Amino acid sequence: MSETALVILMFAGLLIGLFMGHPLAFTLGGLAVIFGLIGWGPSVFYMFMNRIYGTMDNYVLIAIPLFIFMAQLLDRSGIAEELFDSLRYLFGRLRGGVLLAVILVSTVFAACTGIIGASVVTMGLLSLPVLLKYGYQKEISTGGIAAGGTLGILIPPSIMLVVMAEQATLSVGELFAAAVFPGFVLAFLYLSYILIACGINPEWGPPATKEELAAISFGKVLLKALKSLAPPAILVLGVLGSIFAGIATPTEAAGLGAFLTFFMVIAYRKFTWRGFYAACLQTAKTNAMVIFILCGASCFTAVFLGIGGGEVVTDFIVGSGLSKWSIFILMMVIVFFLGMFIDWLGIVLICFPIFLPIAEQLDFNKVWFVIMIAVNLQASFLTPPFGYALFYLSGIAPPGVNLSHIYRGIIPFVILMLIGLFICAFFPQLVLWLPGVLVIK
Repeated sequence: MSETALVILMFAGLLIGLFMGHPLAFTLGGLAVIFGLIGWGPSVFYMFMNRIYGTMDNYVLIAIPLFIFMAQLLDRSGIAEELFDSLRYLFGRLRGGVLLAVILVSTVFAACTGIIGASVVTMGLLSLPVLLKYGYQKEISTGGIAAGGTLGILIPPSIMLVVMAEQATLSVGELFAAAVFPGFVLAFLYLSYILIACGINPEWGPPATKEELAAISFGKVLLKALKSLAPPAILVLGVLGSIFAGIATPTEAAGLGAFLTFFMVIAYRKFTWRGFYAACLQTAKTNAMVIFILCGASCFTAVFLGIGGGEVVTDFIVGSGLSKWSIFILMMVIVFFLGMFIDWLGIVLICFPIFLPIAEQLDFNKVWFVIMIAVNLQASFLTPPFGYALFYLSGIAPPGVNLSHIYRGIIPFVILMLIGLFICAFFPQLVLWLPGVLVIK
């Protein structure tokens, strides 16, 4: 059987397995076994053992459970509640002000945790009832919450960037630095859209009532906001500051972040043994899921590259006669389309072994190219039919808010994500400047 036929069959098997509802880890691992036996026979299992051991022995990946644990504890600390409560009064005088507070809190929360589920659920529970009480349009409210919550996968510390760095053989700290400004660009686009949309359509985001604003003075609100910003600022300084200053590796910084968050939970008097057990259990479950997928994908990639799949795809795309930037757009379109059906982890593990050699052959900067994929993958959480943020939000939405409101609400924000992608593509220094000036381990 030819290499091209095997490549087509592997991808066809992957799509069939996913659409039948099989877990990604076992779909990838199962296909690796089938096609490995076709290509090498039983000796392929020795290769699988080496690949799996290499994944389990990777020191960088220790940061994943630590960042997940940090996110679980942070979700129980009450920091997001206090920050949102103060910012909604601070911006309540503006049209769309409460939704602006949602995006700002989501941005701060994203700089403290890299877990989408925690961000979307927390902000949905906190803000959606308040937004509906103030008379905000359901679509812009749900779209803003879902888009703001997805910032956590891009703005460091992010477990997606940890996995990307490991797969691309890049420094985690370098990718963290490269993702800072693209994350802020997206947050700025969301804030601008909300201000403009609510300015043109005042009924979409009415300001808070004068009676409610008069109940607390502006000075007290400002002081409360500054106090509630202090804990996340300390956490960001401890984690990202230690990485960017070259003091600690990302794995060491993740441990420091988990310790600081644990201390905050105690300081805010939110610690319970039941909550601590739940945080540990959820961390173990999420980490096990990630590692299973990494192992399955590692075996799949080994077989795919071993049968010559990388050369087949590279020759097909590079030999197509398309220009350098046309190939770049094609790869971004593929990533965007896959995001409708596969989660970010599967896309990274499947696409990186194929796209990175092509990007290097076309002389794209590797750090810049990886961040372009990271920005693109923001949309994977919002695009139906399998956008995770949509279902997280639907699961905690109050009566009267259904999936159709959420689907309509995310459309402008997906467009803004694509605009952010093009901004970072045309202005690569937004990605490359910060890593170039920092000393990172």
